[in-house]
Amino acid sequence: MGLSAAAAGDGAQLCVFDLRRGQQEGQELDKILFFHPADCPILLQLSVIGLCEGIVTFTRIFSPEEDCEVIESEKRSQVFYQAEPDIWMVLVVEKTKDNVSTWRFGALQGILKEAHSLFTMFHGPIRTLLDRQPSAELARGHLRTFLTDYLSDFHVGKKLQFPTYRDSLKERGTIQMLTVPREVALEVQSLTTVLGSCLGSVTCQSLVLFEDLLVSTTLPPDDTLNLYTYAVLRLTPRALSSNASSWSYLRKGTSVNAGPTSSSSNGTTAGERPLLREKFSKGKDGFVAPDFAATEVRGAVPLTPILWFQQAEERMYLCIYQHKSLTILLLIPASSLINGEEGIAHVKKQMLENASQKIVTVEQKLTRGWGGENAYHVSGYRYLLVDPDRRVSRASPPGKVTTLAKDSLLALNRLRQEVDLEKSRYRRSDPCHDKDFEVCIRTKNNAWVIAKITRGRELYMALEKGGETLLYASTAVEKFSNRYCEGAFSTD
Repeated sequence: MGLSAAAAGDGAQLCVFDLRRGQQEGQELDKILFFHPADCPILLQLSVIGLCEGIVTFTRIFSPEEDCEVIESEKRSQVFYQAEPDIWMVLVVEKTKDNVSTWRFGALQGILKEAHSLFTMFHGPIRTLLDRQPSAELARGHLRTFLTDYLSDFHVGKKLQFPTYRDSLKERGTIQMLTVPREVALEVQSLTTVLGSCLGSVTCQSLVLFEDLLVSTTLPPDDTLNLYTYAVLRLTPRALSSNASSWSYLRKGTSVNAGPTSSSSNGTTAGERPLLREKFSKGKDGFVAPDFAATEVRGAVPLTPILWFQQAEERMYLCIYQHKSLTILLLIPASSLINGEEGIAHVKKQMLENASQKIVTVEQKLTRGWGGENAYHVSGYRYLLVDPDRRVSRASPPGKVTTLAKDSLLALNRLRQEVDLEKSRYRRSDPCHDKDFEVCIRTKNNAWVIAKITRGRELYMALEKGGETLLYASTAVEKFSNRYCEGAFSTD
């Protein structure tokens, strides 16, 4: 079933294929839009795609309204995601004795969802690219460079390392917010008002981040999530510092074909690589711009990125400004700028003239009230709070999570896997309502792992130092809920 471990190379494959293509005998290769690893023999690529297509077709017979999500076999896990109608992304990971119980399919599927959402923000829907150029050369070029750069974040040596049980108190596809007092919130609101007026009568949109936390946004939720994700990956001070010192596969001599350079549906070029590490650097004026020394070819990279926001239904130029730990993402409607880069330069000038002092003030007040990387640590608890409707999460600091024993993390990961399956089953039976439930498990190392879902909100917790009774675990959840969640998970 699928590729052999020897043929896979790094033990993982990621493919994107279109069920509407290659339906005639001898044209099967046409349905493949992307395949990793790229040097995998074509016959093995066709074997994997053919198997995946067969699974999708077979499961649709029994569940025509529900997509196949995961197939588990003795040797590997295959995680499915229908990114767009009849366009599928599949991640195949090899199982070994060491990792057989470490993955959670919900976390792996989250990678596919994130990759597609980011791709769409820069290049538009895959189907639009295919309709624009039926040969699929344009779509394949964009997918090849974009997903290759995206996967670089998971490279450890020559292998891809995906989220494991050690990441069971993290939630991909959510935003982490900074909690600020009312006085600072008013200052931030004043700043966003000024940012919105940088183009005169046309309103600009903005995101404001402090460290890697979101402070404010004027975009709809889905667009906010996508831009926030991109900022944390590549644009915040921490990301820029990480990119500058990170291992780069381009510097190691591995060449990546940038694909065709014709225009895509949202006005960018295939030579543009927004996820390329070391692409951006901060200038003396505070604005973050493409580093042409790193990208090598100036003409291949537009000075200012253009993004497509699906919820806002608008193309916008992205300007990035940083002052110490504060990152401002200013979005300028592309339809309002006739002069392109000249118009952007004018907006930047207006922003510096009108907002500089407010930026300094906000940064100072946020820094003064910032508790550091352990600001949201709760003594005695290791936790993850998720609000799927708002796409927001809050968790114990990573440094605190590493103090948990392996047995605790493995048990919590298995519990989250069961919760994912239960949520999926309940959505199929009653898609209009959320199911409330609570699970407390005593682990073999005498810790408690807990999952509680109430009115759609989710709480996951590991308690290693505490009593042996179920009453202790339930009381701990009540105390945490009342003090830090406004009673959202309390039984009363």
